[in-house]
Amino acid sequence: MPHDPQHDHDRDGAPISRRGFLRTACMVGGGACLAGLGIDKLLTAAQAASPDAGKVAMYWKPLGDGRVKCLLCPRGCITSQGKRGECGARENRGGAYYSLVHGWVSAANVDHVEKKPFFHYLPGSLAFSIATAGCNMHCRDCQNWELSQSRPERVERMPATPADVAILASQQKCGTIAYTYNEPNVFYEYVYECAVAGHKRGVRSVIVSNGYINHDPISRLLPYLDAVKVDLKGFDDGFYRRYTGGTLRPVLDTLLTVRKSGKWLEVVYLVVPTVNDNPRSIDAMCAWVRDNLGRDVPLHFSRFHPDYQLRNLPPTPYSTLEDCWQRARKAGLHYVYLGNVPGSEGEHTYCPGCGKVVIQRTGFTVTANHLKNGRCGYCNKAIPGVWR
Repeated sequence: MPHDPQHDHDRDGAPISRRGFLRTACMVGGGACLAGLGIDKLLTAAQAASPDAGKVAMYWKPLGDGRVKCLLCPRGCITSQGKRGECGARENRGGAYYSLVHGWVSAANVDHVEKKPFFHYLPGSLAFSIATAGCNMHCRDCQNWELSQSRPERVERMPATPADVAILASQQKCGTIAYTYNEPNVFYEYVYECAVAGHKRGVRSVIVSNGYINHDPISRLLPYLDAVKVDLKGFDDGFYRRYTGGTLRPVLDTLLTVRKSGKWLEVVYLVVPTVNDNPRSIDAMCAWVRDNLGRDVPLHFSRFHPDYQLRNLPPTPYSTLEDCWQRARKAGLHYVYLGNVPGSEGEHTYCPGCGKVVIQRTGFTVTANHLKNGRCGYCNKAIPGVWR
């Protein structure tokens, strides 16, 4: 299994292996497998399936001479016959653009929704988390690069239709499907169909995204999502270009689109020492969140640990994270959190009315919940979120 920056595991603490996922699938429907096959046949089918299988993508246009332009994300990749977009998960085949990851799962885990992290969305509930391969950014600090920076045919994967994913989520007592680990934008069609299938079974959907997507695709997807978490990598365009290969403005536009839609939104900022931890930049980002997304949008400052192309940097000092927390609170944000620092007071939800802890956490485990019908159990102030 690939490394997961949020340390996602199943309920026994171990990642779900490929064989384990398929074995779990065989429990669905009182013994029926994903495709109605026995486990041995299913494994054989998965191993024999062509790595070149694909599905016609939803957002692209022909340019003539066999070339196509992708309309999914701001990169707008233009590809000729047999070439792939920057994400590595889409390919021009005979003048049509194909997704190479639709119906293929490269990672699957059952974990608490706090690990995404969502702190104001169904606290303590379980999420059936899936991923494919590829990404439309190339973050130098990526902590799941084995998936995000790989091509689909180079990672272990297993077949699962959108209906299969919805059934598995329900069978595993997960109220939510989470699209995570690599960038959900690059398996957009699969996300869309899984979310539709999930809603038919009463299973919700959330995405954990870099927000680098065009307006039309995210607007079309939002009606089938129940919450969105966006990683805001930094707060200046130069940083985005140098460290992610993307640009800042489209991410801000996505945040505005999600907020305007009314879907629940949380924002994560991975604090990388000497790279994006400038106090002035932190202040500017906090002010932008306050003025454009609102004081009640949760903002998570997560601790960086050395990985991928930034192994030369140290983990984020706790003093830096604490300073970020204080700056965000001073800017007027009501719900500010610290991530990847278990035991910190920055893990708890505080009522902005009376100041008391209304949700207490240790790591990603909820240890106490003093909300009553979405309100503080002490002063009755409404606490925004998705609580039921």
